[in-house]
Amino acid sequence: MKQLKLWCIAGIIFVLTTGTAAHFLYGWTNGNFFIGLFTPVNESVWEHMKLLFFPMLLFSSVMAAQLKGAYPCIASSLCFGILAGTLVIPAFFYGYTFLLGRDVFVLDLLTFFFSVLTAFFSAYKLTLSCQLKACRLLSFCLIWAFFLCFMLFTYHPPKLGLFSENGL
Repeated sequence: MKQLKLWCIAGIIFVLTTGTAAHFLYGWTNGNFFIGLFTPVNESVWEHMKLLFFPMLLFSSVMAAQLKGAYPCIASSLCFGILAGTLVIPAFFYGYTFLLGRDVFVLDLLTFFFSVLTAFFSAYKLTLSCQLKACRLLSFCLIWAFFLCFMLFTYHPPKLGLFSENGL
């Protein structure tokens, strides 16, 4: 259990650090097409969901490979954590902007921080309880669906508020 906790803490630090750096990477690379698939290419809520999704997917791949022997449910639990954390971003953004009537930068930062904590806390708890063992295939399919949507919608976004620069 201590090993799992340490991995989750390391994951939180990794995702917060790489997610923050990823926010600027597309601009730093002068709009590199490939980099844009994995990092935000604009200020839409959809693109900001990448800040958690891809760093956590990368970290989770390593974490699951290292801990699968001791924790047989870790892969599905991490998939759930990735999905939960990614979906917290639009939920909190739209929740607070609805209440306040505007976007607040500090709350955007706190939303990212809270989404990362939610992702790893839920993965930690579900790994210990092994409640998602039967949902392993579904969780992998949902991760792949999100992955493919990020690839497709980065440069061909639907005309919906989630994909617009002002988020509304």
